[in-house]
Amino acid sequence: MRTKVQKHRTVLVLMTALILTITVPLGNAGMFKALAAGQNGKHHIVMNGQGSQPDQSKEVNKRSSFYGEGEGAGEKAGKYDGILADEEYCRQNRIYPKETADPGEISLVFAGDILFDDSYAIMASMKQRKAGIDGTISADLLEEMRGADIFMVNNEFPYTNRGTPLPRKTFTFRARPENASMLLDMGADIVSLANNHAYDYGEVSLTDSIDTLNGIGMPFVGAGRNLQEAAAPVYFIANDTKIAFISATQIERMANPQTKGATDHSAGVFRCREIEGLLQAVREARAVSDYVIVYIHWGTESTDVLDSWQLTQAPQIAASGADLIIGAHPHVLQPVAFEGEVPVIYSLGNFLFNSKMRDSCLVKVVLGGEGIKSIQFIPAKQASCKVSMASGTEKERILAYMRRISPTVTIDENGFIEKGGR
Repeated sequence: MRTKVQKHRTVLVLMTALILTITVPLGNAGMFKALAAGQNGKHHIVMNGQGSQPDQSKEVNKRSSFYGEGEGAGEKAGKYDGILADEEYCRQNRIYPKETADPGEISLVFAGDILFDDSYAIMASMKQRKAGIDGTISADLLEEMRGADIFMVNNEFPYTNRGTPLPRKTFTFRARPENASMLLDMGADIVSLANNHAYDYGEVSLTDSIDTLNGIGMPFVGAGRNLQEAAAPVYFIANDTKIAFISATQIERMANPQTKGATDHSAGVFRCREIEGLLQAVREARAVSDYVIVYIHWGTESTDVLDSWQLTQAPQIAASGADLIIGAHPHVLQPVAFEGEVPVIYSLGNFLFNSKMRDSCLVKVVLGGEGIKSIQFIPAKQASCKVSMASGTEKERILAYMRRISPTVTIDENGFIEKGGR
Protein backbone atom coordinates (compact mmCIF):
# COMPACT_ATOMS: atom_id res chain seq x y z
CA MET A 1 0.00 0.00 0.00
CA ARG A 2 1.34 3.44 -0.90
CA THR A 3 1.91 5.92 1.91
CA LYS A 4 0.12 9.24 2.09
CA VAL A 5 3.35 11.00 1.04
CA GLN A 6 3.75 8.76 -2.02
CA LYS A 7 0.19 9.52 -3.03
CA HIS A 8 0.77 13.26 -2.56
CA ARG A 9 3.78 13.03 -4.86
CA THR A 10 1.57 11.35 -7.44
CA VAL A 11 -0.66 14.42 -7.24
CA LEU A 12 2.34 16.65 -8.00
CA VAL A 13 3.21 14.65 -11.12
CA LEU A 14 -0.39 14.69 -12.33
CA MET A 15 -0.77 18.38 -11.55
CA THR A 16 2.40 19.20 -13.50
CA ALA A 17 0.99 17.41 -16.53
CA LEU A 18 -2.35 19.15 -16.18
CA ILE A 19 -0.82 22.60 -15.78
CA LEU A 20 1.12 22.05 -19.01
CA THR A 21 -2.08 21.39 -20.92
CA ILE A 22 -4.76 23.48 -19.20
CA THR A 23 -4.81 27.26 -18.99
CA VAL A 24 -7.04 28.78 -16.32
CA PRO A 25 -7.44 32.51 -15.69
CA LEU A 26 -6.05 32.82 -12.15
CA GLY A 27 -7.94 35.91 -11.12
CA ASN A 28 -11.38 34.66 -12.09
CA ALA A 29 -13.28 33.59 -8.98
CA GLY A 30 -15.26 30.42 -9.36
CA MET A 31 -12.85 28.76 -11.79
CA PHE A 32 -11.13 25.46 -11.07
CA LYS A 33 -7.69 24.42 -12.19
CA ALA A 34 -8.02 20.66 -12.34
CA LEU A 35 -9.44 17.47 -10.96
CA ALA A 36 -6.76 14.87 -10.36
CA ALA A 37 -6.47 11.52 -8.64
CA GLY A 38 -5.24 12.51 -5.22
CA GLN A 39 -4.99 11.88 -1.53
CA ASN A 40 -5.51 8.34 -0.33
CA GLY A 41 -6.53 7.15 -3.77
CA LYS A 42 -9.57 9.44 -3.98
CA HIS A 43 -10.23 12.42 -6.19
CA HIS A 44 -8.39 15.46 -4.91
CA ILE A 45 -10.10 18.63 -6.01
CA VAL A 46 -7.90 21.56 -6.91
CA MET A 47 -9.76 24.84 -6.74
CA ASN A 48 -9.07 28.32 -7.99
CA GLY A 49 -12.12 30.13 -6.86
CA GLN A 50 -14.46 30.81 -4.04
CA GLY A 51 -16.00 28.27 -1.76
CA SER A 52 -19.51 28.42 -0.42
CA GLN A 53 -21.70 26.75 2.12
CA PRO A 54 -23.55 23.80 0.57
CA ASP A 55 -27.25 24.33 -0.10
CA GLN A 56 -28.92 22.26 2.64
CA SER A 57 -31.94 21.29 0.54
CA LYS A 58 -29.68 20.07 -2.29
CA GLU A 59 -27.65 18.01 0.16
CA VAL A 60 -30.80 16.35 1.52
CA ASN A 61 -32.01 15.57 -2.00
CA LYS A 62 -28.67 14.13 -3.03
CA ARG A 63 -28.45 11.98 0.08
CA SER A 64 -31.96 10.55 -0.32
CA SER A 65 -32.04 9.96 -4.07
CA PHE A 66 -28.75 8.22 -4.82
CA TYR A 67 -30.14 4.69 -4.67
CA GLY A 68 -33.80 5.55 -5.00
CA GLU A 69 -34.62 3.54 -8.09
CA GLY A 70 -33.14 1.76 -11.06
CA GLU A 71 -29.77 0.02 -10.99
CA GLY A 72 -28.52 -0.33 -7.45
CA ALA A 73 -31.98 0.16 -5.91
CA GLY A 74 -32.27 -1.71 -2.65
CA GLU A 75 -28.54 -1.75 -2.03
CA LYS A 76 -27.40 -0.25 1.21
CA ALA A 77 -26.07 3.21 0.42
CA GLY A 78 -24.03 5.63 2.45
CA LYS A 79 -25.84 8.83 3.32
CA TYR A 80 -23.27 10.87 1.38
CA ASP A 81 -22.99 8.65 -1.72
CA GLY A 82 -25.19 10.98 -3.73
CA ILE A 83 -22.99 13.94 -2.88
CA LEU A 84 -19.75 12.10 -3.66
CA ALA A 85 -21.15 10.94 -7.00
CA ASP A 86 -21.47 14.57 -8.12
CA GLU A 87 -17.89 15.75 -8.68
CA GLU A 88 -18.99 19.20 -9.80
CA TYR A 89 -20.97 19.72 -6.60
CA CYS A 90 -17.96 18.59 -4.56
CA ARG A 91 -15.70 21.03 -6.42
CA GLN A 92 -18.06 23.91 -5.83
CA ASN A 93 -18.45 23.15 -2.14
CA ARG A 94 -14.89 22.07 -1.26
CA ILE A 95 -15.88 18.52 -0.36
CA TYR A 96 -13.12 15.88 -0.39
CA PRO A 97 -13.63 12.11 -0.21
CA LYS A 98 -11.19 10.42 2.15
CA GLU A 99 -10.24 6.83 2.77
CA THR A 100 -9.27 5.81 6.30
CA ALA A 101 -6.94 3.22 7.74
CA ASP A 102 -9.75 1.83 9.93
CA PRO A 103 -13.36 1.68 8.67
CA GLY A 104 -14.63 2.15 12.22
CA GLU A 105 -12.84 5.39 13.07
CA ILE A 106 -11.24 8.56 11.70
CA SER A 107 -7.95 9.88 13.06
CA LEU A 108 -7.30 13.63 13.05
CA VAL A 109 -3.89 15.05 13.96
CA PHE A 110 -3.16 18.73 14.55
CA ALA A 111 0.11 20.67 14.75
CA GLY A 112 0.83 24.33 15.44
CA ASP A 113 2.92 26.96 13.67
CA ILE A 114 5.33 26.16 10.86
CA LEU A 115 7.64 28.46 8.87
CA PHE A 116 9.31 27.72 5.52
CA ASP A 117 10.89 31.15 4.94
CA ASP A 118 14.44 30.71 3.55
CA SER A 119 15.58 33.85 5.41
CA TYR A 120 15.00 32.27 8.82
CA ALA A 121 16.71 29.57 10.82
CA ILE A 122 14.47 26.58 10.13
CA MET A 123 15.06 26.60 6.39
CA ALA A 124 18.74 27.55 6.67
CA SER A 125 19.33 24.55 8.94
CA MET A 126 17.26 22.25 6.76
CA LYS A 127 19.33 23.20 3.71
CA GLN A 128 22.55 22.68 5.61
CA ARG A 129 21.49 19.18 6.69
CA LYS A 130 20.33 18.34 3.14
CA ALA A 131 17.75 15.87 4.44
CA GLY A 132 14.54 17.84 3.98
CA ILE A 133 11.56 17.22 6.23
CA ASP A 134 12.83 13.76 7.18
CA GLY A 135 15.96 15.33 8.68
CA THR A 136 13.99 18.00 10.52
CA ILE A 137 10.99 16.23 12.04
CA SER A 138 11.65 13.01 13.96
CA ALA A 139 10.55 9.74 12.39
CA ASP A 140 8.07 8.95 15.18
CA LEU A 141 6.32 12.32 14.74
CA LEU A 142 6.26 11.88 10.96
CA GLU A 143 4.70 8.47 11.43
CA GLU A 144 1.84 10.08 13.37
CA MET A 145 1.45 12.91 10.85
CA ARG A 146 1.63 10.79 7.72
CA GLY A 147 -0.43 8.02 9.27
CA ALA A 148 -3.31 10.30 10.25
CA ASP A 149 -6.42 10.14 8.13
CA ILE A 150 -6.45 13.96 8.22
CA PHE A 151 -3.46 16.03 9.35
CA MET A 152 -3.82 19.82 9.77
CA VAL A 153 -1.18 22.47 10.43
CA ASN A 154 -1.00 26.28 10.71
CA ASN A 155 0.73 27.76 7.62
CA GLU A 156 2.09 30.94 9.26
CA PHE A 157 3.45 32.70 6.15
CA PRO A 158 2.63 33.32 2.46
CA TYR A 159 4.11 31.53 -0.56
CA THR A 160 5.31 34.22 -2.94
CA ASN A 161 8.26 35.84 -4.68
CA ARG A 162 6.36 39.11 -5.02
CA GLY A 163 5.11 41.99 -2.91
CA THR A 164 6.75 44.24 -0.35
CA PRO A 165 6.84 43.73 3.42
CA LEU A 166 4.11 45.43 5.37
CA PRO A 167 5.46 48.64 6.93
CA ARG A 168 5.92 48.93 10.69
CA LYS A 169 5.61 45.17 11.15
CA THR A 170 8.43 43.66 13.24
CA PHE A 171 8.50 40.25 11.55
CA THR A 172 7.43 39.62 7.97
CA PHE A 173 7.65 36.18 6.39
CA ARG A 174 7.41 34.70 2.93
CA ALA A 175 8.47 31.38 1.43
CA ARG A 176 9.34 30.42 -2.10
CA PRO A 177 6.31 28.77 -3.75
CA GLU A 178 8.30 25.58 -4.38
CA ASN A 179 8.69 25.15 -0.60
CA ALA A 180 5.00 24.26 -0.44
CA SER A 181 5.88 20.72 -1.50
CA MET A 182 7.18 20.18 2.04
CA LEU A 183 3.56 20.21 3.22
CA LEU A 184 3.10 17.06 1.16
CA ASP A 185 6.29 15.58 2.59
CA MET A 186 4.92 16.18 6.09
CA GLY A 187 1.70 14.38 5.22
CA ALA A 188 -0.52 17.48 5.52
CA ASP A 189 -4.09 17.18 4.26
CA ILE A 190 -5.28 20.71 5.06
CA VAL A 191 -3.71 23.98 6.24
CA SER A 192 -4.98 27.06 8.00
CA LEU A 193 -4.20 30.47 6.51
CA ALA A 194 -6.12 32.37 9.20
CA ASN A 195 -3.17 34.01 10.94
CA ASN A 196 -1.37 37.34 11.24
CA HIS A 197 1.39 36.50 8.73
CA ALA A 198 -0.56 35.21 5.72
CA TYR A 199 -0.65 38.78 4.32
CA ASP A 200 2.90 39.85 5.24
CA TYR A 201 3.85 40.96 1.72
CA GLY A 202 0.50 42.47 0.84
CA GLU A 203 -2.56 41.15 -0.93
CA VAL A 204 -0.51 39.63 -3.75
CA SER A 205 1.34 37.44 -1.27
CA LEU A 206 -1.95 35.96 -0.05
CA THR A 207 -3.36 35.39 -3.53
CA ASP A 208 -0.06 33.83 -4.61
CA SER A 209 -0.36 31.49 -1.62
CA ILE A 210 -3.85 30.50 -2.72
CA ASP A 211 -2.60 29.77 -6.24
CA THR A 212 0.36 27.81 -4.88
CA LEU A 213 -1.75 25.66 -2.56
CA ASN A 214 -4.29 25.05 -5.30
CA GLY A 215 -1.43 24.08 -7.60
CA ILE A 216 -0.28 21.27 -5.31
CA GLY A 217 -3.80 20.18 -4.41
CA MET A 218 -3.66 21.33 -0.77
CA PRO A 219 -6.99 22.33 0.79
CA PHE A 220 -6.89 25.47 2.91
CA VAL A 221 -9.24 27.39 5.18
CA GLY A 222 -9.28 30.80 6.80
CA ALA A 223 -8.40 33.08 3.88
CA GLY A 224 -9.57 33.73 0.35
CA ARG A 225 -9.93 36.04 -2.62
CA ASN A 226 -13.09 37.34 -1.01
CA LEU A 227 -15.04 36.88 2.22
CA GLN A 228 -17.13 34.04 0.83
CA GLU A 229 -14.05 31.94 0.13
CA ALA A 230 -12.28 32.97 3.34
CA ALA A 231 -15.21 31.92 5.53
CA ALA A 232 -16.02 28.73 3.63
CA PRO A 233 -15.32 25.41 5.33
CA VAL A 234 -13.46 22.52 3.81
CA TYR A 235 -15.32 19.23 4.18
CA PHE A 236 -13.93 15.70 4.27
CA ILE A 237 -16.23 12.70 3.92
CA ALA A 238 -14.73 9.56 5.43
CA ASN A 239 -16.45 6.38 6.63
CA ASP A 240 -19.78 7.96 5.65
CA THR A 241 -19.02 10.81 8.07
CA LYS A 242 -18.80 14.44 7.02
CA ILE A 243 -16.32 16.66 8.87
CA ALA A 244 -16.23 20.45 8.42
CA PHE A 245 -13.04 22.44 9.05
CA ILE A 246 -13.31 26.19 9.64
CA SER A 247 -10.50 28.61 10.49
CA ALA A 248 -10.48 32.22 11.64
CA THR A 249 -8.19 34.74 13.35
CA GLN A 250 -8.78 37.45 15.94
CA ILE A 251 -5.13 38.58 16.10
CA GLU A 252 -4.20 42.21 15.38
CA ARG A 253 -7.17 43.23 17.48
CA MET A 254 -7.73 46.66 16.00
CA ALA A 255 -10.19 48.30 13.65
CA ASN A 256 -7.68 48.56 10.79
CA PRO A 257 -5.24 45.62 11.06
CA GLN A 258 -2.24 45.24 8.78
CA THR A 259 -3.32 41.69 7.98
CA LYS A 260 -6.47 42.59 6.10
CA GLY A 261 -9.71 40.81 6.61
CA ALA A 262 -11.39 39.53 3.46
CA THR A 263 -14.33 41.55 2.15
CA ASP A 264 -16.94 40.88 -0.50
CA HIS A 265 -14.56 42.30 -3.10
CA SER A 266 -11.03 41.92 -1.74
CA ALA A 267 -8.73 39.15 -0.56
CA GLY A 268 -7.84 38.64 3.08
CA VAL A 269 -8.15 36.39 6.09
CA PHE A 270 -11.33 35.36 7.88
CA ARG A 271 -11.34 37.65 10.91
CA CYS A 272 -13.24 36.91 14.10
CA ARG A 273 -12.48 39.85 16.39
CA GLU A 274 -16.15 40.53 15.81
CA ILE A 275 -17.27 36.95 16.18
CA GLU A 276 -20.73 36.76 14.61
CA GLY A 277 -19.39 35.86 11.15
CA LEU A 278 -17.50 32.88 12.58
CA LEU A 279 -20.49 31.77 14.64
CA GLN A 280 -22.70 31.90 11.57
CA ALA A 281 -20.18 29.84 9.60
CA VAL A 282 -20.16 27.24 12.39
CA ARG A 283 -23.96 27.11 12.51
CA GLU A 284 -24.22 26.65 8.75
CA ALA A 285 -21.57 23.94 8.71
CA ARG A 286 -23.27 22.21 11.65
CA ALA A 287 -26.47 21.92 9.62
CA VAL A 288 -24.78 19.86 6.87
CA SER A 289 -22.03 18.01 8.78
CA ASP A 290 -21.55 15.32 11.39
CA TYR A 291 -18.59 17.11 13.01
CA VAL A 292 -17.40 20.73 12.96
CA ILE A 293 -13.75 21.53 13.77
CA VAL A 294 -12.73 25.15 14.43
CA TYR A 295 -9.01 25.99 14.15
CA ILE A 296 -8.63 29.49 15.57
CA HIS A 297 -5.74 31.96 15.77
CA TRP A 298 -6.05 33.66 19.17
CA GLY A 299 -4.45 34.24 22.54
CA THR A 300 -1.49 36.20 23.87
CA GLU A 301 2.03 35.32 22.80
CA SER A 302 4.55 33.68 25.14
CA THR A 303 2.22 33.00 28.06
CA ASP A 304 0.12 30.04 29.17
CA VAL A 305 -2.43 32.40 30.75
CA LEU A 306 -5.65 32.54 28.75
CA ASP A 307 -6.82 36.03 27.82
CA SER A 308 -10.32 37.47 28.00
CA TRP A 309 -10.88 37.07 24.25
CA GLN A 310 -10.26 33.33 24.44
CA LEU A 311 -12.40 32.93 27.54
CA THR A 312 -15.24 34.85 25.91
CA GLN A 313 -15.12 33.29 22.46
CA ALA A 314 -14.57 29.61 23.35
CA PRO A 315 -18.06 29.14 24.87
CA GLN A 316 -19.65 31.08 22.01
CA ILE A 317 -18.00 28.85 19.40
CA ALA A 318 -18.96 25.71 21.31
CA ALA A 319 -22.57 26.85 21.69
CA SER A 320 -22.80 27.52 17.95
CA GLY A 321 -22.15 23.87 17.13
CA ALA A 322 -18.41 23.19 17.12
CA ASP A 323 -17.35 19.70 18.21
CA LEU A 324 -13.68 20.57 18.71
CA ILE A 325 -11.75 23.85 19.06
CA ILE A 326 -8.03 23.95 18.26
CA GLY A 327 -6.00 27.08 18.96
CA ALA A 328 -2.73 28.54 17.69
CA HIS A 329 -0.73 31.81 17.83
CA PRO A 330 0.77 32.10 21.35
CA HIS A 331 3.91 30.11 20.27
CA VAL A 332 3.73 28.23 23.57
CA LEU A 333 1.50 25.51 24.96
CA GLN A 334 -1.66 26.60 26.74
CA PRO A 335 -4.32 24.76 28.78
CA VAL A 336 -6.69 22.05 27.62
CA ALA A 337 -10.28 22.38 28.83
CA PHE A 338 -13.88 21.61 27.92
CA GLU A 339 -16.74 23.97 27.14
CA GLY A 340 -19.62 21.70 28.06
CA GLU A 341 -18.73 18.56 26.11
CA VAL A 342 -16.56 20.40 23.56
CA PRO A 343 -12.79 19.94 23.96
CA VAL A 344 -10.73 23.14 23.64
CA ILE A 345 -6.99 22.89 22.96
CA TYR A 346 -6.17 26.53 23.57
CA SER A 347 -2.71 26.54 21.96
CA LEU A 348 -0.63 23.91 20.19
CA GLY A 349 2.47 26.08 20.44
CA ASN A 350 5.23 26.23 17.85
CA PHE A 351 5.78 23.09 15.84
CA LEU A 352 8.54 23.89 13.34
CA PHE A 353 8.87 27.65 13.53
CA ASN A 354 12.23 28.90 14.82
CA SER A 355 15.48 27.98 16.57
CA LYS A 356 14.16 28.48 20.12
CA MET A 357 13.83 25.57 22.50
CA ARG A 358 10.10 25.16 23.03
CA ASP A 359 7.78 22.50 24.35
CA SER A 360 5.50 21.42 21.53
CA CYS A 361 2.99 18.73 20.67
CA LEU A 362 0.77 16.95 18.26
CA VAL A 363 -2.86 16.50 19.26
CA LYS A 364 -4.52 13.33 17.97
CA VAL A 365 -8.31 13.06 17.99
CA VAL A 366 -10.08 9.85 17.01
CA LEU A 367 -13.70 10.09 15.85
CA GLY A 368 -16.10 7.17 15.99
CA GLY A 369 -19.70 6.63 15.05
CA GLU A 370 -20.96 7.96 18.38
CA GLY A 371 -18.64 10.91 18.82
CA ILE A 372 -15.06 11.61 19.86
CA LYS A 373 -13.47 8.33 21.00
CA SER A 374 -10.20 9.74 22.30
CA ILE A 375 -8.03 12.85 22.54
CA GLN A 376 -4.29 12.41 22.94
CA PHE A 377 -1.67 15.06 23.67
CA ILE A 378 1.62 13.85 22.16
CA PRO A 379 4.52 15.79 23.75
CA ALA A 380 7.29 17.08 21.50
CA LYS A 381 10.29 19.42 21.65
CA GLN A 382 11.29 22.13 19.19
CA ALA A 383 15.05 22.67 19.53
CA SER A 384 18.01 23.44 17.22
CA CYS A 385 15.64 23.96 14.28
CA LYS A 386 14.20 20.46 14.61
CA VAL A 387 11.15 18.99 16.29
CA SER A 388 11.19 15.59 17.97
CA MET A 389 8.80 13.47 19.99
CA ALA A 390 9.56 13.78 23.69
CA SER A 391 10.37 10.63 25.63
CA GLY A 392 11.41 9.57 29.12
CA THR A 393 11.76 12.34 31.67
CA GLU A 394 11.14 15.07 29.06
CA LYS A 395 7.82 13.51 28.09
CA GLU A 396 6.75 13.26 31.72
CA ARG A 397 7.88 16.83 32.42
CA ILE A 398 5.74 18.21 29.57
CA LEU A 399 2.74 16.10 30.58
CA ALA A 400 3.12 17.25 34.20
CA TYR A 401 3.22 20.85 33.00
CA MET A 402 0.04 20.35 30.95
CA ARG A 403 -1.69 18.79 33.96
CA ARG A 404 -0.71 21.77 36.11
CA ILE A 405 -2.09 24.37 33.69
CA SER A 406 -5.16 22.27 32.79
CA PRO A 407 -6.80 21.57 36.17
CA THR A 408 -10.24 20.71 34.76
CA VAL A 409 -9.05 17.69 32.74
CA THR A 410 -7.23 14.46 33.43
CA ILE A 411 -4.15 13.62 31.33
CA ASP A 412 -2.76 10.11 31.77
CA GLU A 413 0.82 8.89 31.34
CA ASN A 414 0.25 8.39 27.59
CA GLY A 415 -1.26 11.84 27.08
CA PHE A 416 -4.90 10.73 26.78
CA ILE A 417 -7.23 13.48 27.92
CA GLU A 418 -10.56 13.12 29.71
CA LYS A 419 -12.93 15.70 31.11
CA GLY A 420 -12.68 16.21 34.86
CA GLY A 421 -9.68 17.07 37.00
CA ARG A 422 -8.03 14.83 39.52
